[in-house]
Amino acid sequence: MKVCVIVPAYNEEENIVSVLQDIHNANENYTIVVIDDGSVDSTAKIAAKEKIAKIISLPCNLGIGGAVQTGFKYTYENNFDIAVQFDADGQHIATEIEKLLEPIVKNEADAVIGSRFLHRNQQGFRSTFMRRIGIKIFEIICRIFIGQRISDCTSGFRAYNKNAIEMLANNYPTDFPEPETVILLKKNYFRIMEIAIEMRERIYGHSSIGNLKSIYYMIKVVLSMSMAKSRLSIKIRSDNG
Repeated sequence: MKVCVIVPAYNEEENIVSVLQDIHNANENYTIVVIDDGSVDSTAKIAAKEKIAKIISLPCNLGIGGAVQTGFKYTYENNFDIAVQFDADGQHIATEIEKLLEPIVKNEADAVIGSRFLHRNQQGFRSTFMRRIGIKIFEIICRIFIGQRISDCTSGFRAYNKNAIEMLANNYPTDFPEPETVILLKKNYFRIMEIAIEMRERIYGHSSIGNLKSIYYMIKVVLSMSMAKSRLSIKIRSDNG
């Protein structure tokens, strides 16, 4: 199967080389595409020097939603079988991509999420206390909205099959999209699975969601998830009616 690893990047010049090398060393057959989201540093130039990834530079900063959707459009237009979303901050471990691919290859899932919280005894970095509270809230909301436990709604380490790629290339949330995407997929009858993974702590740079933004982030995402559920429920009822 043709696998494309989408790496959305914004001002990640200190991390991008190790991330690309990690992915390439994990499997040289992966196609890597870096979506440079209007970085004001040398992210795109440094990534291009490695000559192991295609670089798509956006003319301005669209945010994570626009960057990832650009990657989905690229994978859809180039007929890839699987798209893997892989953050550029160095926290994901490329050898674990295979874990996410397996359920898709076996046709057991349409979308697979790498989770830090699936099992209590998991090792590795598990985010800050405030963000863990938010992630737990999102888990409860997902269980209410879609009837399925998603323990790590905010994970940016995911894999999608061709059908999911097509939908997300045309319909993808723009702002803090990962939790809302779970609702979109489930309400459109895609099979979602979680796989336990480990994460590293970021070495360079910092998250775009600091402690002061955490409460705002949680409120905004909860509202977005609620709107996604209502909108798609109406759409599905209309289509079936």
